[in-house]
Amino acid sequence: MKLSNLPIRSIGEHALSPAPRGQWPQTLPPVLQLLDRGLNFGAATVFVGENGSGKSTLIEAIALGYGLSPEGGSTGAQHSTRATESGLENHLQLLRNIGASRRGYFLRAETMHGLYTYLEDNPSMRRKDPEFHTMSHGESFLELIVDRFREGGLWVLDEPESALSFSGCLALVGILKDLMAQGDSQVIMSTHSPLLASLPGADIYEVGPWGLRHSNWDDLDLVTNWRSFMNMPERYLRHL
Repeated sequence: MKLSNLPIRSIGEHALSPAPRGQWPQTLPPVLQLLDRGLNFGAATVFVGENGSGKSTLIEAIALGYGLSPEGGSTGAQHSTRATESGLENHLQLLRNIGASRRGYFLRAETMHGLYTYLEDNPSMRRKDPEFHTMSHGESFLELIVDRFREGGLWVLDEPESALSFSGCLALVGILKDLMAQGDSQVIMSTHSPLLASLPGADIYEVGPWGLRHSNWDDLDLVTNWRSFMNMPERYLRHL
């Protein structure tokens, strides 16, 4: 796979708009590391970590820096019900690959209901859209991905597992794997799911007080903890 076929090559602090240190979200170690060192992207990048570690802040800023709608959607969507963005995107510079696709889509599970309503109120002029509100949460999530993630582009997902069952997560990995095989699609995802973190070919970063730590799937705290729980759940449950 040629990395030059992928939408973005790297991200770092914008030289003409430096982020003020000592202010949130720059106080988050992963954000500070991104600003100080930058980050290169391959075909797939997965962020894992505890709640509040900064995963979604990074994902949101990357999506907005690319020009995607803050509450989900494509570069052409203008879906926003209440602005809660960190503003980090204003201090980042994405290095794009010349000639690569400029298409993309941002999906975040917490705003899916509002996105469906936006799509319903702004239907496609070329074809009939699926009726997302008539489906279950997981079914609609996968249907939207199949319907919108086409050809080359940047596909950004923020904790998609909250909408999906085990089989749904497995189906999502299959969809993303097939997209990546085309050579011009790029995936950036945050997740709490060891299944989604196993996306073949992904660079995995553990997000935490240390910043961003490149890790192998087998070495992730996420994988170790789930494996320990599944092997001996009573050891955990008796302390609740």
